[in-house]
Amino acid sequence: MTNKKIGFIGLGRMGLPMGYNLLKAGLDLTVHNRSQHKVQEIAAAGAATAASSAEVTLQCDIVLACLPDIGTSEEVFLGPGGVMDNARKGQIIVDHSTVGINTSKACAEAAEAKGAMFLDAPISGGTERAENATLVIMAGGSKEAFDAVSPAFHAMGDTVRHTGPTGTGTTVKLVNQLLVGVHTLVAAEAMLMGTKSGADPALVYELVSSGWGQSFMLDRNSSVMLDQTYEDARAPVRTILKDLGLIQELARSIDTPTPAGDVAYKLFTEAAEAGLGNLDMPGVAKLLEKEAGVEIRRKP
Repeated sequence: MTNKKIGFIGLGRMGLPMGYNLLKAGLDLTVHNRSQHKVQEIAAAGAATAASSAEVTLQCDIVLACLPDIGTSEEVFLGPGGVMDNARKGQIIVDHSTVGINTSKACAEAAEAKGAMFLDAPISGGTERAENATLVIMAGGSKEAFDAVSPAFHAMGDTVRHTGPTGTGTTVKLVNQLLVGVHTLVAAEAMLMGTKSGADPALVYELVSSGWGQSFMLDRNSSVMLDQTYEDARAPVRTILKDLGLIQELARSIDTPTPAGDVAYKLFTEAAEAGLGNLDMPGVAKLLEKEAGVEIRRKP
């Protein structure tokens, strides 16, 4: 990647720390974001700035983006005057966002039409792992493109894999999110059942997390539930609901059953409709607490 100019579009909760890690690796970075205060923040650390996604694309050899939702991704990549309109032969374009298979394939086709290469390379690990450069990065698309971008990926993550052809990176991320959604819901159910039965919920967590019932999402969500800190939304209910919707779409398209995923989608939908969409994702527990008439709360 010697002398390769890297562009990064989207400096949100994940994108900003990812950008910092690219700078720490000594890479030549140009950034763009709608919110300019984040642009100025990372510019002070050494990043060049661009006024638009088009400008990033015109200036850089490799374009990375990490965007919050499908609509924004499609606007940035496929919209008039966006990334694909300005792509050129030999350029590599990467989407780190969580989108659907159809969006990833549309981006790949648009890139190919310009002689560019596209990777659907979603990420997993949350803001903590974005900050310490230990993200999981799963990339679908050309192996040639993956190898060329691999140094940048390794500047941001410590588990970096080429998953196969276009769409497979997105597929693996949706598999991950299926487990995240189901495990989050079941962790809330389990903690609520223990609480309503009269057990100390903190002790329930301690013992279960040492047994076969242990899961990463139980570990991640238990303190949020015990301390009722749902307002600190590192990953909001609305975001996992969006991902569960994409999972529904994928499952229907390949005619495979996802019964637990269907239940999770239903309950997270109800949580969002009940005004809980901006809470951290274990906030789905608030819906169950209301029905049970008890709160999962750490004892004094």
